[in-house]
Amino acid sequence: MRIQKRRIIVLILTLVVGIFFLLFYDSCSSPKADYMELNGRVHGTFYKIIYESPDNKSYQHEIDSLFHVFELSLSTFNDSSIISRINRNDTTVVVDDFFRSVFETANQVSERTDGAFDMTVAPLVNAWGFGFKKKELLTSTLIDSVMKHVGYKKVSLVGNKIVKTDSLVMLDASAIAKGYSCDVVASLLDSKGISNYMIDIGGEVVAKGYNNKGKRWTIGIEKPIDDSTMLHVSLQSIVQLNDNAVATSGNYRQYYFINGQKISHTINPHTGYPLGHNLLSTTVIAPNCKLADAYATAFLVMGLEDGLMVANSIPDVEAYFIYSDLQGNFAVQYTAGFEKYLKKKEVKTAAAEKNKYLVLSQF
Repeated sequence: MRIQKRRIIVLILTLVVGIFFLLFYDSCSSPKADYMELNGRVHGTFYKIIYESPDNKSYQHEIDSLFHVFELSLSTFNDSSIISRINRNDTTVVVDDFFRSVFETANQVSERTDGAFDMTVAPLVNAWGFGFKKKELLTSTLIDSVMKHVGYKKVSLVGNKIVKTDSLVMLDASAIAKGYSCDVVASLLDSKGISNYMIDIGGEVVAKGYNNKGKRWTIGIEKPIDDSTMLHVSLQSIVQLNDNAVATSGNYRQYYFINGQKISHTINPHTGYPLGHNLLSTTVIAPNCKLADAYATAFLVMGLEDGLMVANSIPDVEAYFIYSDLQGNFAVQYTAGFEKYLKKKEVKTAAAEKNKYLVLSQF
């Protein structure tokens, strides 16, 4: 089966990057009339946008038009996009504001994490069957060969053009672009004078102000249980957002097996191989979703100790780590500042909470 088709099927059937987002509602109530809800598809996933709208005005058309322009910049599945043309070494392509913002932030995160986050991981992701090209016949020789063309310092932005030191370098923005698209919609709503909203795009979330009950937007962090069918879902913790963004990266939804070995979708750009350590998921709260998305991936690649150390050193970024302890049980550690977001409430399963929470789209 072609990898693009398989990837779409996986996205439809499974949660993306492993965070289970919920909005707080009373069990017998419906949203106030002055809150608008929009739903749709973008980036191969689903979105849900809820915002206060006293005049009941829908911005669906504007948002969908914005997504179209966004994908023409950063979608590797669109052959006409800026990033696809860069990957083909089209020397005439000029970057737009969307691409520039993502690229500059990606470089910042790469520097802070010693390359654990790296947009040039694209050929490795493709080789392992999780990217935008057909999966190759995997061998150690192939991985060694591909690794020669990976490294964020092999590419730079000069003026309005991308310059490569190696023509075989390719870029993949999937670990940052979805989060950034939440920020882009947030900017649109801000420009409309809307001060209460929640934007969920495939599990990446930006929240501002309050929901229709006058409460902070509330989400649940899912336990990283290997289950691509999503039939067994339970929550580890609940957090409340306070005019910020949240994203999670994990290896328990997108994976396959080779000779009984689990192959996860997150590839370590330093080794060329999928992750194999005991860190199962990372959840990051940051001022914007572009940063939250990128750091969630970087910390997952780094592992528990290094990820926690770096997270503690970055201002305005808080992280929550779920890992497997020596007995094989779930355990958690988080940065000191993350605790203020934790809601002091035990949640055992999503099913048990279905009458109290509205489950958002997570594909």
